[in-house]
Amino acid sequence: MTVFLCGFMGCGKTTVGKLAAKKLGCSFCDSDELIVEKEGMSIPEIFAQKGEAYFRQTEAEVIKSLCGKKAVVACGGGAMLNPDSAKAAANAGAVVFLDLDFETCYARICNDTNRPIVMSSTKEELEERFNARYDVYKKHSTIQIDGSGSPMSTAELIAEAVRVLK
Repeated sequence: MTVFLCGFMGCGKTTVGKLAAKKLGCSFCDSDELIVEKEGMSIPEIFAQKGEAYFRQTEAEVIKSLCGKKAVVACGGGAMLNPDSAKAAANAGAVVFLDLDFETCYARICNDTNRPIVMSSTKEELEERFNARYDVYKKHSTIQIDGSGSPMSTAELIAEAVRVLK
């Protein structure tokens, strides 16, 4: 079963995903890292040279390529906004929404130069994006997990929820 973690930038998908993969005895991958590897350039470079639409298309291809793998996948913050990607992910296993408040996410991402959307947006614009995405994450997820606990306790909640689905 493939477990796709979704949620806003900074909600802990990568940190928690690595721990959840260990608990579930499977591999871990980060879709953004796979995109960087595939394209041979950083995410800011992809956005600058090829645009966000190209990035989103590549992201969708990467998500679909991971379906069916026994892995926990940390998806980029926008990956599950694509209905086709969300459907493919749900059909391949579980889509887990890491639910965390905006202020916590913002504190984690506000100075991250590897996030082009963060670097080109004000706090207010990011909060608008967060609010616009929130219901989409809920709609496209099969499991919703409160991400406000420690990474280890959040990973355990994910592992427990996924084991129930198997």
